[in-house]
Amino acid sequence: MSTGSQLIRPAEAKERNWLPVAIAATIVLAVAVGLVLIFGHGKSAPAATPISAALDSYAGNLPISNLQMSESANLAGGKVTYVDGSISNTGSRTVTGIIVQVLFRDPAHEVAQNETEPLKIIRTRQPYVDVEPVSASPLKPGDSADFRLVFDTVAQDWDGAFPEIRIIHVDAK
Repeated sequence: MSTGSQLIRPAEAKERNWLPVAIAATIVLAVAVGLVLIFGHGKSAPAATPISAALDSYAGNLPISNLQMSESANLAGGKVTYVDGSISNTGSRTVTGIIVQVLFRDPAHEVAQNETEPLKIIRTRQPYVDVEPVSASPLKPGDSADFRLVFDTVAQDWDGAFPEIRIIHVDAK
Protein backbone atom coordinates (compact mmCIF):
# COMPACT_ATOMS: atom_id res chain seq x y z
CA MET A 1 0.00 0.00 0.00
CA SER A 2 1.00 3.46 -0.58
CA THR A 3 2.14 5.72 2.16
CA GLY A 4 1.52 8.93 0.26
CA SER A 5 1.86 10.43 -3.10
CA GLN A 6 5.08 9.73 -4.77
CA LEU A 7 6.83 12.24 -6.89
CA ILE A 8 7.77 11.32 -10.38
CA ARG A 9 11.03 12.77 -11.30
CA PRO A 10 11.06 14.48 -14.67
CA ALA A 11 13.55 13.06 -17.14
CA GLU A 12 16.78 14.94 -17.12
CA ALA A 13 17.25 17.05 -20.22
CA LYS A 14 19.88 15.47 -22.37
CA GLU A 15 22.48 17.72 -23.88
CA ARG A 16 22.02 17.88 -27.67
CA ASN A 17 24.83 16.42 -29.76
CA TRP A 18 25.60 19.09 -32.40
CA LEU A 19 28.31 17.10 -34.16
CA PRO A 20 26.03 15.46 -36.80
CA VAL A 21 24.42 18.84 -37.59
CA ALA A 22 27.82 20.49 -37.99
CA ILE A 23 29.05 17.69 -40.27
CA ALA A 24 25.90 17.90 -42.45
CA ALA A 25 26.19 21.70 -42.70
CA THR A 26 29.86 21.41 -43.69
CA ILE A 27 29.04 18.87 -46.40
CA VAL A 28 26.23 21.03 -47.81
CA LEU A 29 28.51 24.08 -47.83
CA ALA A 30 31.33 22.15 -49.53
CA VAL A 31 28.96 20.86 -52.24
CA ALA A 32 27.61 24.39 -52.84
CA VAL A 33 31.11 25.85 -53.13
CA GLY A 34 32.13 23.02 -55.46
CA LEU A 35 29.15 23.64 -57.74
CA VAL A 36 29.89 27.36 -57.88
CA LEU A 37 33.53 26.67 -58.76
CA ILE A 38 32.65 24.07 -61.41
CA PHE A 39 29.73 25.80 -63.10
CA GLY A 40 30.31 29.43 -62.23
CA HIS A 41 34.06 29.69 -62.76
CA GLY A 42 34.86 31.88 -65.73
CA LYS A 43 31.21 32.79 -66.31
CA SER A 44 31.70 36.43 -65.50
CA ALA A 45 31.52 38.82 -68.40
CA PRO A 46 34.42 38.01 -70.68
CA ALA A 47 36.92 40.77 -71.15
CA ALA A 48 36.47 42.02 -74.68
CA THR A 49 39.54 42.88 -76.69
CA PRO A 50 39.48 46.64 -77.29
CA ILE A 51 38.74 47.58 -80.89
CA SER A 52 41.93 49.64 -80.83
CA ALA A 53 44.04 46.52 -80.13
CA ALA A 54 47.07 46.23 -82.38
CA LEU A 55 47.17 43.59 -85.07
CA ASP A 56 49.80 40.88 -84.72
CA SER A 57 52.99 41.73 -86.60
CA TYR A 58 52.59 38.56 -88.72
CA ALA A 59 48.94 39.32 -89.60
CA GLY A 60 49.92 40.95 -92.91
CA ASN A 61 51.18 37.53 -94.05
CA LEU A 62 47.78 35.91 -93.44
CA PRO A 63 45.29 37.34 -95.95
CA ILE A 64 41.66 36.32 -95.50
CA SER A 65 39.50 35.84 -98.60
CA ASN A 66 36.31 34.22 -99.93
CA LEU A 67 34.15 35.23 -96.96
CA GLN A 68 30.71 33.65 -96.82
CA MET A 69 28.03 33.80 -94.15
CA SER A 70 25.21 31.45 -93.30
CA GLU A 71 22.74 30.81 -90.51
CA SER A 72 20.99 27.78 -89.12
CA ALA A 73 18.54 27.07 -86.33
CA ASN A 74 19.85 25.51 -83.14
CA LEU A 75 18.07 23.02 -80.89
CA ALA A 76 17.01 25.77 -78.48
CA GLY A 77 15.05 27.57 -81.20
CA GLY A 78 17.66 30.28 -81.73
CA LYS A 79 19.95 30.77 -84.65
CA VAL A 80 23.64 30.16 -85.15
CA THR A 81 25.66 32.41 -87.47
CA TYR A 82 28.62 31.02 -89.42
CA VAL A 83 31.40 33.01 -91.04
CA ASP A 84 33.44 30.88 -93.46
CA GLY A 85 36.46 31.93 -95.46
CA SER A 86 39.96 31.06 -96.58
CA ILE A 87 43.25 32.06 -95.02
CA SER A 88 46.67 31.83 -96.67
CA ASN A 89 50.15 31.95 -95.20
CA THR A 90 52.25 34.14 -97.51
CA GLY A 91 55.03 34.54 -94.95
CA SER A 92 58.07 32.47 -94.09
CA ARG A 93 56.95 30.96 -90.77
CA THR A 94 54.70 28.00 -89.92
CA VAL A 95 51.55 29.19 -88.14
CA THR A 96 50.28 27.03 -85.26
CA GLY A 97 47.61 29.29 -83.79
CA ILE A 98 45.53 32.33 -84.72
CA ILE A 99 43.33 34.48 -82.50
CA VAL A 100 40.89 36.76 -84.31
CA GLN A 101 38.74 39.65 -83.22
CA VAL A 102 35.41 39.79 -85.01
CA LEU A 103 33.55 43.10 -85.06
CA PHE A 104 29.86 43.15 -85.99
CA ARG A 105 28.68 46.67 -86.76
CA ASP A 106 25.30 48.40 -86.55
CA PRO A 107 23.72 50.62 -89.25
CA ALA A 108 25.62 53.65 -87.87
CA HIS A 109 28.86 51.66 -88.37
CA GLU A 110 29.44 51.51 -84.60
CA VAL A 111 30.57 48.21 -83.07
CA ALA A 112 27.45 46.28 -82.06
CA GLN A 113 29.31 43.13 -80.98
CA ASN A 114 32.98 42.46 -80.30
CA GLU A 115 34.07 38.79 -80.20
CA THR A 116 37.57 37.36 -79.73
CA GLU A 117 38.13 33.69 -80.45
CA PRO A 118 40.59 31.21 -81.94
CA LEU A 119 40.34 30.67 -85.68
CA LYS A 120 39.28 27.08 -86.46
CA ILE A 121 40.30 25.30 -89.64
CA ILE A 122 37.70 23.17 -91.45
CA ARG A 123 38.82 19.55 -91.21
CA THR A 124 35.99 17.85 -93.08
CA ARG A 125 32.83 18.96 -94.89
CA GLN A 126 31.02 15.63 -95.17
CA PRO A 127 28.78 14.43 -93.58
CA TYR A 128 28.93 17.75 -91.71
CA VAL A 129 31.44 20.56 -91.28
CA ASP A 130 33.95 19.67 -88.59
CA VAL A 131 36.57 22.16 -87.38
CA GLU A 132 39.87 21.86 -85.52
CA PRO A 133 42.38 24.31 -84.06
CA VAL A 134 45.15 25.57 -86.34
CA SER A 135 47.63 23.69 -84.15
CA ALA A 136 46.17 20.37 -85.37
CA SER A 137 47.03 21.27 -88.96
CA PRO A 138 49.62 24.09 -88.95
CA LEU A 139 49.75 26.47 -91.91
CA LYS A 140 53.17 26.14 -93.52
CA PRO A 141 54.52 28.93 -95.75
CA GLY A 142 52.50 28.93 -98.97
CA ASP A 143 49.61 26.87 -97.48
CA SER A 144 45.96 27.91 -97.54
CA ALA A 145 43.05 26.55 -95.54
CA ASP A 146 39.32 27.11 -95.15
CA PHE A 147 38.10 28.27 -91.74
CA ARG A 148 34.82 28.64 -89.88
CA LEU A 149 33.85 30.97 -87.07
CA VAL A 150 30.65 30.11 -85.16
CA PHE A 151 28.50 32.61 -83.24
CA ASP A 152 25.62 31.41 -81.09
CA THR A 153 24.30 34.95 -80.77
CA VAL A 154 24.72 38.08 -82.80
CA ALA A 155 23.62 41.52 -81.65
CA GLN A 156 20.09 42.39 -82.74
CA ASP A 157 21.22 45.77 -84.07
CA TRP A 158 23.85 44.18 -86.33
CA ASP A 159 23.53 45.62 -89.86
CA GLY A 160 23.83 42.19 -91.54
CA ALA A 161 27.05 43.05 -93.39
CA PHE A 162 30.18 40.91 -93.22
CA PRO A 163 31.92 41.47 -89.88
CA GLU A 164 35.43 42.86 -89.72
CA ILE A 165 37.91 40.07 -88.92
CA ARG A 166 41.17 41.25 -87.33
CA ILE A 167 44.10 38.92 -86.57
CA ILE A 168 45.30 40.02 -83.15
CA HIS A 169 47.57 37.11 -82.20
CA VAL A 170 49.56 34.56 -84.20
CA ASP A 171 51.59 31.64 -82.86
CA ALA A 172 54.30 30.85 -85.40
CA LYS A 173 57.58 29.00 -85.48
